[in-house]
Amino acid sequence: MSPMAIELIYRGTLAFVVVNAVMGYGGLLSWLERKQSALMQNRIGANRASILGIRAIGLIHMLSDGIKMLTKEDWRPPGADRLLHTIAPLLSIGFAVLVFAAIPFGDRIPIQGMSGEWLNLRVCDIDLGLLAVFAILGMGVYGVVLAGLSSNNNFGLIGALRAGAQMISYEIALGISIMGIVLIFGTLDLQGITRAQGGTILGFLPNWGIFLQPVGFLIFMTAIFAESKRVPFDLPECESEIIGYSVEYSGMKFGLFLFADFVESLIGAVLCSILFFGGWQIPWVTPPADPTWGWALLSTLAFGIKVLFFTWLFMTIRWTFPRFRYDQLMDLCWKIMLPIALANLVITAIIVALIRAHGGA
Repeated sequence: MSPMAIELIYRGTLAFVVVNAVMGYGGLLSWLERKQSALMQNRIGANRASILGIRAIGLIHMLSDGIKMLTKEDWRPPGADRLLHTIAPLLSIGFAVLVFAAIPFGDRIPIQGMSGEWLNLRVCDIDLGLLAVFAILGMGVYGVVLAGLSSNNNFGLIGALRAGAQMISYEIALGISIMGIVLIFGTLDLQGITRAQGGTILGFLPNWGIFLQPVGFLIFMTAIFAESKRVPFDLPECESEIIGYSVEYSGMKFGLFLFADFVESLIGAVLCSILFFGGWQIPWVTPPADPTWGWALLSTLAFGIKVLFFTWLFMTIRWTFPRFRYDQLMDLCWKIMLPIALANLVITAIIVALIRAHGGA
């Protein structure tokens, strides 16, 4: 078998595994949100659904939710645009899942038949992976806006306009917040950024983005909440103020929007892990020059633990802070976060230029 055929099989298999893992994790987040909020509020949480009396600490609810959405009527309001109303949820979930094609979730692995070469543990080797991720994420706003526009409902339209303004506004702060990381590590390749975070600072701190760009991390994490439309920034669909962009959706189409929100939360956890916490790097452990399958599995496990930590953190914040007003949401972006992000970028650029001018790394 030719090396090209081997690589195609590898990429196809990896894509299949990644898509199923992302969809499965998205479903698990629906259970985790119920259970974690219940623990924080001194409740039991979802535990009623069962199969032959087996409740599995509420995990059966994921299956019952899926069955319910698949079997409910797919209703479309009179006057709605049939085509746009149908493709809007597909765009939202499709672009969210597509992001993971550029995500490196482990170190290289040796592949027999590849003439001693290694392949990265990611679906696509994209040198401009960070740029690709943000380009794809930016496309997700089309699904949300089209949902409100095509529904022939004023409340849906208001929710869509809110969502579009919020997502576009926070994309600016989000992009500027990571430019310091790009300046420091000198690459837009997510795998390259991960590798650059190996080693230590001052001999004991891991060379992670959180220690090099603490202000950028805080801005980035806040903006990710707004991008994923999660509490305390869920203004586009908060029931107490408006009925959101998905008001005229039912069944699995509504489920796809809900699923897209969970997947976007997972994207936030993944990007925080890669950009600011070393990705698959293990603190104080030097990756081998010739990676093995054992090391690849260990690095993937390390990456998974970091993603789980941020998933827990995001859920904790989601059930701790109250919802912002819409004017507060936009003021936070344009009057506070954007100026701080710009100042952080300028200061970082000056420091990096001075270090390089004096022969530093």
